[in-house]
Amino acid sequence: MLTDYQRYRLYEMLPGLSIWGTLFLVILLSFVKPLWMIYFIIVFDIYWVLKVFNFSFYLIIAWIRFRQTRSIDWKDKIKYELTNHEDKWHIIFLTLYNEEWDVVETAIESIVSSVYNKDKFIIVVAGEERKEDHYHDILGRIKNKFFGSFHDIVGVCHPSNLPDEIHGKGSNLNYAEQEMKKYIDERSWDYDKLIVTIFDIDTVCHAQYFAYLTYLYCTHPNPTKSSYQPIAVYNNNMWESPAILRVMAFGTTFWMLTSLARQDALVTFSSHSMSFRAIVDAGFHEKRIVSEDSRIFYQCLLTYNGNYEVTPMYLPVSMDTVRDDKWKQSIKNLYRQQRRWAWGVEHVPYLLWEFRKKGKAIPLWKKFKWVFVEWEGKWSWCLIALLITVLGQLPLLVAPESIRQSALFFNAPHMLQIIMTSAMLGMALSAILSLPLLPPRPESHPRHKYVIMILQWALLPISLIFISAIPAIDAVTHMMCGKYLGFNVSQKKRLKN
Repeated sequence: MLTDYQRYRLYEMLPGLSIWGTLFLVILLSFVKPLWMIYFIIVFDIYWVLKVFNFSFYLIIAWIRFRQTRSIDWKDKIKYELTNHEDKWHIIFLTLYNEEWDVVETAIESIVSSVYNKDKFIIVVAGEERKEDHYHDILGRIKNKFFGSFHDIVGVCHPSNLPDEIHGKGSNLNYAEQEMKKYIDERSWDYDKLIVTIFDIDTVCHAQYFAYLTYLYCTHPNPTKSSYQPIAVYNNNMWESPAILRVMAFGTTFWMLTSLARQDALVTFSSHSMSFRAIVDAGFHEKRIVSEDSRIFYQCLLTYNGNYEVTPMYLPVSMDTVRDDKWKQSIKNLYRQQRRWAWGVEHVPYLLWEFRKKGKAIPLWKKFKWVFVEWEGKWSWCLIALLITVLGQLPLLVAPESIRQSALFFNAPHMLQIIMTSAMLGMALSAILSLPLLPPRPESHPRHKYVIMILQWALLPISLIFISAIPAIDAVTHMMCGKYLGFNVSQKKRLKN
């Protein structure tokens, strides 16, 4: 009989075992049964091309909705179409660690510039006692510059070394949310009328963001049982970032766009909004994990027995790439960021464990769906780039002479080339759509750099292996071996003017 600890450790090992087991079988069968593997690679590549077509279809749909949403004046729609918005408050959490003032200033200026009544805004600056001097310096600057711009600016300093938590954004948010609950309870505010937005400190929101969010919240049939997910665009420092950072940043944005359009497997990511009621009911953000942004969705899903969703917001919030002054350090930052995101594999054991405890309160199909979404997502992240490039060529290289004489062997390279050429559609579409997402070109950058912005997509196959698949395998392997990753803060720097 397994103890609870042993059972949970087994759950943690399963994703890693499935990935390493796949790698082992592919390599083994390439030598033992190369003909089988040639068939498998052809079928798998066809499957991947179909996924690329699916990706392209939903990307185009999302792009159309994005363009339509940007063209609407949501402040006017609220004014003329809603009668239930004036009692809503916006509480905006900004988690601060060691970010520079110009990053913080730009983020808050974007909130000030939003087309909404800022008297209904409360800004919560959630800092860390580990950087207490920096926190007080930034909070003082915020209050000095933005005094009178909002209903209130609240500072919360997260104490160091509280029990049962790890350092990171999740524990910071957990403490700040509990402190804000006291603030809210003192004023006897209705949790259902409080719309919470959680922004990274470098997040620059669209001018219509809060008007659009209010409209969605007020028109949703069950607003407290939904999160609201905007499009994450990493373009604040795009022109100064190395090409490989730009490609990966755009890749994240396009993945988010297709997820918004499909919606069936949409989970909160990075900056997003939700009701304060849901946060309180779910027990606040989890303080012992790395992937707090998506975990809060699963906490709510479990709290409401599967009756929780994410509503897509087709407006962007802009953030920074993990650029550093040194090119090599930028790549290291990107690797660590990808590994941290891939650490979302921790949701798989969490869901297996919690779904088992829930029994029949959540339908079996819904349990299977969300475990599959998380598990298959990490499996694909780790393996697809390797399977369609390096490992896909292995059976052709090691096949014995008897196999080399077959018609399949002769035709396989040609077939694979046609399949992979078809898959280039997704890359070409991404390259084209990346240009309108670029911020205005700084005068310090020549016009011909637009050409580079197109040509940089040739780096995609390399980046998918070395700066995506490998850090993902790194994360999953750490989980499998019980070597838990802490939260690493993504260093983000901008060029000084």
